[in-house]
Amino acid sequence: MDMDSGSNTSKPVEMDMDVSGGIEEKELKYSMEKMSLSDIEGSSSTSVNFKRKPIIIIVLGMAGSGKTTFLHRIVCHTQSSNIRGYVLNLDPAVMNLPFGANIDIRDTVRYKEVMKEYNLGPNGGILTSLNLFSTKFNEVVSLIERRADQLDYVLVDTPGQIEIFTWSASGAIITEAFASTFPTVITYVVDTPRSSNPVTFMSNMLYACSILYKTRLPLVLAFNKIDVAKHEFALEWMEDFEAFQTALDSDTSYTSTLMRSLSLAIEAGAEEYMENYRADLLKRRAEKDKLEAERGR
Repeated sequence: MDMDSGSNTSKPVEMDMDVSGGIEEKELKYSMEKMSLSDIEGSSSTSVNFKRKPIIIIVLGMAGSGKTTFLHRIVCHTQSSNIRGYVLNLDPAVMNLPFGANIDIRDTVRYKEVMKEYNLGPNGGILTSLNLFSTKFNEVVSLIERRADQLDYVLVDTPGQIEIFTWSASGAIITEAFASTFPTVITYVVDTPRSSNPVTFMSNMLYACSILYKTRLPLVLAFNKIDVAKHEFALEWMEDFEAFQTALDSDTSYTSTLMRSLSLAIEAGAEEYMENYRADLLKRRAEKDKLEAERGR
């Protein structure tokens, strides 16, 4: 695989955007400091000493949600704060990245050539490119492992084709390869202005739940673009089922009726999460701690 294995951090990029327009710098710094290894419940127990490994942050979200801009701010923060970061780009169709990527899928897989060779459209070309890249993903993991002692975070940008991580084989290969070797967390970026529509909000929640249950990894919801629209409504809808139902009542279409039924399913899923999913996470974390304690003797 032809990868850029040069420096541990990408070259700083000048920002044209107003920091106050998105995530406040002090809030971002606080969040990064609060994210410690002890807070992340890994997906499996392995022989890896997690205390010496960087945290993998996989950024997912619908197309146009602002994943790349969100990651740009984090990259700039790591550089200005002397946090040792490493950037991986998994979007084969992106034209320009606002930050430097240490590993870039575009150096290995030619998206347009894949479309031409397999007679595919844009979405099919992206999915196939990820499938091809994932066949050699063990080399990516090995490369990061060799630099593990020099890194604090590995930041992963992904395509807007979110189905890659909901049902495609490449998404499973990538997340499992990371989670079996490093502490890994999913950051799901939500387009806050668009999610003010109850139907779009429910679509985001369904995708987030699907990814949570499929990957079995810790998941953080990041409400983006809050300088355009505040996210308090989303917090209220997540905490108050009746408030979300009231918002749906203003729409009498078939779609809103479907969303109303799906919201009931998600509410039931939340109870299942506390009873089964979280219990399983705690069990696997206890097993990991036990193995680490045995190795420390």
